[in-house]
Amino acid sequence: MLEAFGLDTRTEAVYREMLEGTPGGVAELAARVGTTESGVREVLDQLVELGLLTPSREVVGGLRAVSLEAGLAHLLRRQEEELARRHHALAVGKAAAARAMAEYSAIRPETDQDGSERLVGLDVIQGRLEILTRRLREECLSIIPGGAQSEASLEASRPLDEQALNRQVRMCAVYQDSARNDPATLAYAQWTTERGGEVRTSPVLPSRLLIFDRTTALVPIDPDNSRLGALCTTSPGIVATLVALFEQTWEAAVPLGAARGQASEDGVSSGEQELLRLLASGMTDEAAGKRLGVSMRTVRRQMAALMERLQATSRFEAGLKAARCGWL
Repeated sequence: MLEAFGLDTRTEAVYREMLEGTPGGVAELAARVGTTESGVREVLDQLVELGLLTPSREVVGGLRAVSLEAGLAHLLRRQEEELARRHHALAVGKAAAARAMAEYSAIRPETDQDGSERLVGLDVIQGRLEILTRRLREECLSIIPGGAQSEASLEASRPLDEQALNRQVRMCAVYQDSARNDPATLAYAQWTTERGGEVRTSPVLPSRLLIFDRTTALVPIDPDNSRLGALCTTSPGIVATLVALFEQTWEAAVPLGAARGQASEDGVSSGEQELLRLLASGMTDEAAGKRLGVSMRTVRRQMAALMERLQATSRFEAGLKAARCGWL
């Protein structure tokens, strides 16, 4: 009956015995409730502290039970007072948080008039991502180029992604096709889909991009060096353009579970076609590898295999024959 007030079974039993007024001392009381004398003394002290027992006017040093009606009224007042204290502490905490946020805003990086903010350093970027993830309500869109992702990057992303997925936020990510060849990155992408996220891949991707609820976007200051920082923007025009870029990329990509890289009827895969296009445009092996998220060694190996299939003795000849086959 009194569990709602924090009294356990033993404490309630002792209080009931005291209410009934059965004569006897601590030893008799302990025997009736089935506990030790020290246990009874401990409970008696607790009941006094709760205001359910008060000094007896008849027995010197004795105790008497407060009536149930008065006792419950006292317990309710205690709970109301405790609730009022908690509300006050919460109000103080909120006020302190508001002051802290005001002070923090003074030391945050300056925001341009167009709503853009430079975030310099990986720690600063991670801190902003944590804030944006907590504020997420509906959707997070991301483009993740580079093929294999570093272990540090995956570990930093996991708690944020899990937090959003647990709140049923729609998570859409586009990785590069080459990510399928990296066990750690592939496992992370599969972990995302198992929890309700959507993942697609594409041979070539634009630079890294994160869009939160279609209102805030993060892009790298320098796509070739993420350590230089990121640009966080809430400018409606810029965000709308980036959303359009994501949607075009998403439509051209294929779901993670679908087959990617299978050869078409004429024997060339989409990845191989992209490689041929990049090299035909004058890109070096290194530059083409960066665009495809693979190593320069992989580019040369794939190109050697294409030349063999085309029966070409040079890359120039391979380009001509590829064009004749309609691969370019």
